[in-house]
Amino acid sequence: MLSRRQWLKSATAASLGFAGLAAFAARGGTAPLSLPLEQDPAGLLDLPRGFSYRIISRTGDAMTDGFLTPGAPDGMGAFAIPGDPDRCRLVRNHELNPTVTDRGAFGPDHGLARRLSPDLIYDHAPDGRPLLGGTSSFTYNLRTGRIEQSNLSLAGTTQNCAGGTTPWGSWLTCEERADRAGNLTGKDHGFVFEVPAAATSPVTPVPIKAMGRFMHEAAAVDPATGIVYLTQDEPRCLFYRYLPEARGELVKGGRLQALSIRGHRMADLRNWPVDSEPGWGAGTVKPGQRMKVDWVDLDRVDAPDSDLNQRGAAKGAAIFSRGEGIIFGRSPEGKPEIYFTTTDAGAAQVGQVWRYCPSPNEGQDSERGSAGELELFYESPGEQAMEAGDNLTVAPWGGLILCEDRPVGNRGVRNHLQILSRRGDLVPFATNMHKDNGEFTGICFSPDSSTLFVNIQRPGLTLAINGPWRDMRRMLPA
Repeated sequence: MLSRRQWLKSATAASLGFAGLAAFAARGGTAPLSLPLEQDPAGLLDLPRGFSYRIISRTGDAMTDGFLTPGAPDGMGAFAIPGDPDRCRLVRNHELNPTVTDRGAFGPDHGLARRLSPDLIYDHAPDGRPLLGGTSSFTYNLRTGRIEQSNLSLAGTTQNCAGGTTPWGSWLTCEERADRAGNLTGKDHGFVFEVPAAATSPVTPVPIKAMGRFMHEAAAVDPATGIVYLTQDEPRCLFYRYLPEARGELVKGGRLQALSIRGHRMADLRNWPVDSEPGWGAGTVKPGQRMKVDWVDLDRVDAPDSDLNQRGAAKGAAIFSRGEGIIFGRSPEGKPEIYFTTTDAGAAQVGQVWRYCPSPNEGQDSERGSAGELELFYESPGEQAMEAGDNLTVAPWGGLILCEDRPVGNRGVRNHLQILSRRGDLVPFATNMHKDNGEFTGICFSPDSSTLFVNIQRPGLTLAINGPWRDMRRMLPA
């Protein structure tokens, strides 16, 4: 079991970089490094010595636009404000499904919804109440540690789980439910919406239908190509990319494709111990193994029968299990890398981290000659290491920080923030000590790397964590 009481040892492979840690990381051994966590007198968040947190937002707080801070905060992104290094802008999802009737932005009786033009609320339930999913946005002062302005920025969507930032200054927010219009909703759902980070009032909600209708989880954009990579939170899911017709103008259309493993149709990458679907990869994918990929074109991406993953697999796409967070990063050589989690995959069924290295000719006709590669970057050996990795971010020193979403129940386990260092060490960084033991979500750093933002979904808190991040850079592998 991972020790939480030993001091972090100096790293010995500072020059390896992220690309060099896979061999150790994917072995899934227990971590030789750890940070001693100090007990929080408030009983909320245990952190290493020198680090502190501030609760900057709570569910139900009045925002400066007069609406209430919605509940179930989830994916979140931070944005620089041009010309203002002391402040940053954040956009935050709220994972409220169509059956939820409280914790919304509009108050107990939804009366505040009357302040909005009907075209600013994407959908209503059959009983006329607005759906409560969407996004909120706020301006945070990095010097004072306070929110100075806050507002509702997207309304009437459902179960906005994670998403991703874009290099053109917007947030892609993903609906994790794919309801058809009927008993619960007035419209179809399961889409991605775009919210400009600078928006100080609700934007007109426009689903990006060409990105597919399914249980979207998260998105990451390669700033060089404008290609969007997408995860899907279903037990038998695919990994997608969206090739937009116009860079930065996603709503204008594009091609949706699913990843396949070259030479292996419908490769099973869940790595579960029981070969439930005979085929290449089932129970055999090795940590550190790199596989050349191809991309399968998808049609009828509006998927009225919610079968896009099934049809993609039938065309040869690889099968994952419950795709979750995704983030864009770079290797020490500056090459693009996409990291994503699959929360219940692996031999122990407690999670994997994958790395996709795009082709130098990604998305072009010539990419087949220099194919992108997929690597099983890390596979947890059991719940004593990492369980149910979800949202993730790239740390200033180049490693990953992952949020856990453990199925806690009455098991007596706690959710953690886990550092996955570039050398491959799994280091618990924070422990949720709140009685609800909710999942960590929305992890992201401020543009100047001084502050780590994260949500605790239950009871609905947004935290800002400060501390000696520069010391982490020195002590962990570079």
